[in-house]
Amino acid sequence: MEKIIKKAEILIEALPYIQKLYGKTVVVKYGGNAMINDALKDSVMEDITLLKYIGMNPIVIHGGGPAISAALKSSGIETQFVNGLRKTDEKTMEIVQMVLIGKTNKDIVSRIGSKGGKAIGISGIDAGIIKCRQHYPIIDGVKTDIGYVGEITGIDATSLRKLTEGEYIPVISPIGIGEDGKSYNINADTVAGEVAIALKAEKLILLTDVEGVKTNRNDGDILHALSIDEVHSLIDSGVIEGGMIPKVLGCVNAIENGVGRTHIIDGRIPHCILLEIFTGKGIGTMIALNKEKYYDKETVWED
Repeated sequence: MEKIIKKAEILIEALPYIQKLYGKTVVVKYGGNAMINDALKDSVMEDITLLKYIGMNPIVIHGGGPAISAALKSSGIETQFVNGLRKTDEKTMEIVQMVLIGKTNKDIVSRIGSKGGKAIGISGIDAGIIKCRQHYPIIDGVKTDIGYVGEITGIDATSLRKLTEGEYIPVISPIGIGEDGKSYNINADTVAGEVAIALKAEKLILLTDVEGVKTNRNDGDILHALSIDEVHSLIDSGVIEGGMIPKVLGCVNAIENGVGRTHIIDGRIPHCILLEIFTGKGIGTMIALNKEKYYDKETVWED
């Protein structure tokens, strides 16, 4: 009986969050090891399907870097990165589209379908949902051509809203279309952030291979909630460093442009999405504009 009562308490803990998020858009960037392990894949798809069934509007933006690298290796093409972006010539772009649109996207759609959800797989090319131009990173003070790598110039929020406010779960490959009619590869974190901004999403959730922002990079405690001001202070003090900096700054940018809350969570934990957004403290790091509570008894800001 105690176990049964405990389950009821967990559901009641989730109630105020379900009420707050009902009818709201939740953008999930799906990547990392959660895309490799079959059990974790199913766990994430169950979470996303549940969000839809209890009245939220989830949108999935997926990566696929390891699968792309493997496909390139099989084709005898060397993978090169410049400032963290994959150098993408015409042949590489063909393989990127084949892997992201033809394989990864459809696998996600199929798995959501197996959980009872109605997912639609699209890319930014479809209906011009993600418009972009070629991105030229600055290397040693010089604009550098790294091929078919895009920077976003516009998101068609109307089309996405029609899909997500209906019965469907959009699953988006991070490929955009340029004014020249050519396809461009875009960083999935960037796409997720821009989609969240365009739709004024209540939540942007980044699935990663780290537990979140910690007080110490190696063995510190997880900082479960941060305001924008605290994020900047932690960067200045060196607590947030390396690859975590662009992730948290992407979260800050989303919040400053209308997104309610952003989350960096460990996708290696089963049902990580549910544990993060439906429990008092969550399991990762939430970043918000300030320390405003969802409801009076919320405890996430008290540590």
